[in-house]
Amino acid sequence: MATLEQVERLREKAAVSFEDAKAALDACNDDLLEAIIWLERQGKIKPPASGGYYSSKNAGGSEKENAHEENARRERQGESFSDMMKRFGGFCARLVNKGNTNYFEVKKGGKLIISVPVTVLVLSLIFAFWVVLPLLVLGLFLGCRYHFRGEDLGRDSVNRVMDTASDTAENIKRSFNSEK
Repeated sequence: MATLEQVERLREKAAVSFEDAKAALDACNDDLLEAIIWLERQGKIKPPASGGYYSSKNAGGSEKENAHEENARRERQGESFSDMMKRFGGFCARLVNKGNTNYFEVKKGGKLIISVPVTVLVLSLIFAFWVVLPLLVLGLFLGCRYHFRGEDLGRDSVNRVMDTASDTAENIKRSFNSEK
């Protein structure tokens, strides 16, 4: 529990209200330096122009004490390991959702041959790279055209690049046929 003297001293050093000084000291176990750092992170006071990281706790303490302080600091900042894992899981879920709502299409002569979710294409490229990539290149030379359909990848700019690849394959095929 912060004493009146500690609150007054922090107010003098940081020029903050009694309420802010008390909250900072309570959050930092009555450590004046940690309270100043806490106020800086909260945006209540400006950090020093030279920047840097300061801590009066665990200077040269044991590894276990330092790890405990690091976890406590993360909790004060609101970012724990479980929070990071939840954010990563959410990112993965959004990525898979986008992959499942956008489609990779193979057309030949204007007729749709196959349409698969982008997630299937990416997983196929990851796990069967040496089979899928040659088949895609071979398809270009056999007259297949590739397109993406969906709100994220079905843009004209993306499909224009795919058309350019198909046109390049056609030009290469014509140049080989003309040399014979």
